[in-house]
Amino acid sequence: MYLGLDLGTSGVKAMLIDGDQKIVGSANGSLDVSRPHSGWSEQEPAHWVRATEEAVAGLKAKHPKEFAAIKGIGLSGQMHGATLIDAADKILRPCILWNDTRSHVEAASLDADPRFRALTGNIVFPGFTAPKLAWVKKHEPEIFAKVAKVLLPKDYLRLWLTGDYISEMSDSAGTSWLDTGKRGWSSELLAATDLSKEQMPALVEGTEQAGRLRPELAAQWGISGTVVVAGGAGDNAASACGMGTVSDGAAFVSLGTSGVLFAANGSYLPKPESAVHAFCHALPNTWHQMGVILSATDALNWHSGVTGKSAAELTGELGETLKAPSGVTFLPYLSGERTPHNDAVIRGAFIGLEHESSRVVLTQAVLEGVAFAIRDNLEALRSAGTGIARVTAIGGGSRSLYWLTSIATALGVPVDLPADGDFGAAFGAARLGLIAATGADPIAVCTPPVTASTVEPVSALKGAYEDAYQRYRAFYPAIKSLAH
Repeated sequence: MYLGLDLGTSGVKAMLIDGDQKIVGSANGSLDVSRPHSGWSEQEPAHWVRATEEAVAGLKAKHPKEFAAIKGIGLSGQMHGATLIDAADKILRPCILWNDTRSHVEAASLDADPRFRALTGNIVFPGFTAPKLAWVKKHEPEIFAKVAKVLLPKDYLRLWLTGDYISEMSDSAGTSWLDTGKRGWSSELLAATDLSKEQMPALVEGTEQAGRLRPELAAQWGISGTVVVAGGAGDNAASACGMGTVSDGAAFVSLGTSGVLFAANGSYLPKPESAVHAFCHALPNTWHQMGVILSATDALNWHSGVTGKSAAELTGELGETLKAPSGVTFLPYLSGERTPHNDAVIRGAFIGLEHESSRVVLTQAVLEGVAFAIRDNLEALRSAGTGIARVTAIGGGSRSLYWLTSIATALGVPVDLPADGDFGAAFGAARLGLIAATGADPIAVCTPPVTASTVEPVSALKGAYEDAYQRYRAFYPAIKSLAH
């Protein structure tokens, strides 16, 4: 048996799979986020341990015999969090999370140093780890002086599980300290934030062994024998392992609160000016690119709140047959935009409204606006050297056939829908645990799910969609001057 632990922002998910990758069961532990000031987002690392114990206890209670047979554990987690510990492994302050924006001034300052983009392949975003340490040094110098190790959230869980300070490439690529092409810490970038390699965890690949479960924990959990803990992965790379998006050119689109277009790469293809993330993948000698939009289903949920109709009712009013764009354009920048604009100040808009613009027309525009934002991501990935022939859709928004047809037509590629199942980060983490424990071939383990159906682009609407997309693209520079 193999255990996947996924440390999310709102909870920890524990999933157990057998040697044939059949899911035995899963359980959850809950987490809260603390927001002591505007733009701040924090969690207590002790709460991660409690939520993990809660999830593990739930899983063990349901499947005691199978749980006792665990041989490997894989870790996945929310990226970018700054977990600061002293020489005695004591937590120095609450962890500053990925969605905390307090360090935007420090991020801009580091990004202005050309070495960061050159070595990491990415813009230094406020959510990344390095600017958070620059903020701590400036505002909490007494804490900065005591920092013995900086750990990412899942790697703090590893410290609790194994007693080892170890991270892996995919998560570490989101710190702004990793030389992403060489897959190693950059002394130069660490020095730029007054840190050293000694304050960083050791690095392994996500498929490699990265510690063993402490004997006292194994005894407490009722497990005998050696339990290997894998390097694991950051949440999106772990999800990609779960989805089988590991070979060059494989891609998925995630329609969750935010939207992600994720492509696996056989080589390192950075293009930071496009605001595409170029990170190491969880498998050796593999990288990935990722475009992120900040409001995907969030945009439809906002429209739902304004109209008083549920998301399902709104999409239901459209039917299932794709319509030509109406001339009303929606820009989904409700909380700024990441790829391709890297613009925290820009805000959303409806443009082209007229007397005939009904609720149905506005719903159609919202779905098209998100589809065009994902097309922006596709163009950004293409400009960075990645070709995508088809994508697999996951996330809550993928339940709408109309939306998937709109996305397929906007992107000009088929959209595959996987058969029912849980292929998320916890499943990907369990797969990595299996690989690390058995030495199995990662490509043979990380296979894609069976495709239940495929949504093809509507060729008759290709021209109308292209015209609407070009109109959409022209509006960003027009409203940017008003927002800034």
